[in-house]
Amino acid sequence: MTDSADLDLGRRSRRLHVDTLVKLRWLAVFGQLAAVLLVRFGLGFPIPLSICLLFIAGSAWLNIVLGLRYRRSDRLDDRPAAAILAYDIIQLAALLYLTGGIENPFAVLFLAPVMIAAVSFSARTAIGLFVLMVIAATTISFFHHPLPWAQNAPFQLPWLYSLGIWAAVTVSAAFTVIYASRIAEETRKLADAFAATELIIAREQLLTQLDGLAAAAAHELGTPLATISIAAKELHKQLPAGLYDDDVSLIIQEIGRCRSILGKLSSLNEDAPGALLQEVSLDLLLEEAVAPNRGVDIAINIVKNGSAPEPVTKRNPGLIYGLGNLIENATDFAKSEVRVIARWNKAIIEITIEDDGPGFSPDVIDRIGEPYITTRAGRHTKHEADSGLGLGLFIAKTLLERSGATVITSNRLPPQSGARITIRWPRTRFDTGVAPHNDRRPDARYLPFTAR
Repeated sequence: MTDSADLDLGRRSRRLHVDTLVKLRWLAVFGQLAAVLLVRFGLGFPIPLSICLLFIAGSAWLNIVLGLRYRRSDRLDDRPAAAILAYDIIQLAALLYLTGGIENPFAVLFLAPVMIAAVSFSARTAIGLFVLMVIAATTISFFHHPLPWAQNAPFQLPWLYSLGIWAAVTVSAAFTVIYASRIAEETRKLADAFAATELIIAREQLLTQLDGLAAAAAHELGTPLATISIAAKELHKQLPAGLYDDDVSLIIQEIGRCRSILGKLSSLNEDAPGALLQEVSLDLLLEEAVAPNRGVDIAINIVKNGSAPEPVTKRNPGLIYGLGNLIENATDFAKSEVRVIARWNKAIIEITIEDDGPGFSPDVIDRIGEPYITTRAGRHTKHEADSGLGLGLFIAKTLLERSGATVITSNRLPPQSGARITIRWPRTRFDTGVAPHNDRRPDARYLPFTAR
């Protein structure tokens, strides 16, 4: 399966839309403006009108900047979005300071930015904004202008009642942060699960389509390959002896290799009991995967290290093809050697394929295994051009993951150079039996092996 941590599905989805934030803030600006004008001119209560309008104009100016700086469809990262909500808390506190402090009924609006933070940000950021709100509410509880009221009958609440308002606002904000963040987290997890499922289904559908194309290619290419083979053999007979023998023999050899590859591709989805129920040891599985790549000018060394009986699994064409594809890819980029290292104990089976080539390019190493992503820069290979579609590793990775494996790609640690691909299975998913084994050493701890 694809590691959900690499997908980053939920974090992106919970970021605030600029359009949503701007609309909410315009609503707050017009609401504050209407309230200030109503108190001053509708009710006739004295307030510091010019200073209040200055703070409201600051919010309007920030909204205009957001509208010009970002597109409506953009999503803000946590830091700038949290900074904007922090400004809103401070701006609201300033307006309340000028109009009665915590005694002002509009103090309940402190809950709005806190609730938005709880739904949209991480718990740490939401708690930070909650603490800022508590500090602001506490400050305006002790320091504030009188509540706007008739001049001949000043209004003054008992200090205990003011304390109750402060407690109600802070407790409501705390409850909002806890409840809204929990609900938002559950919703995000559910959305992540659906998104991951859709991604996996899409990968499986793409691989199924590739399976069908492979079978069609094997069928369609069979006849022209047979014709080319006959023609090559006829040329071999007719040409003068010794002049083109090597070239014609190479053509015939490559035709045979093409037939072998097409045969493997067409057998990936076969359910023939005789093929799938045949059990093979890990040693034989590795030899079968490595065999087609022998004979090149790159040494392929198999190293085995087990602290338990050797694993045995059902012979699976998809598993063999996946391992063989990774080994072939390593030989294409290696300078002189490819190492296939098999380690196992009672809990874990791990196969590491590493080469001494240039390694994976840093700009694609996090996306290796996705379709249409080519894997290396500065390719050191006998091929003249790197013109592949990037499907080889995608197919190999998906076939191996179908067998229950986890595929991890990385580069070897300096001073060594080259790429490293680690395939790891839980033994319960890989093993179908116990092969004879005379090793009676103590069992290793059941932890993933450390790459050396």
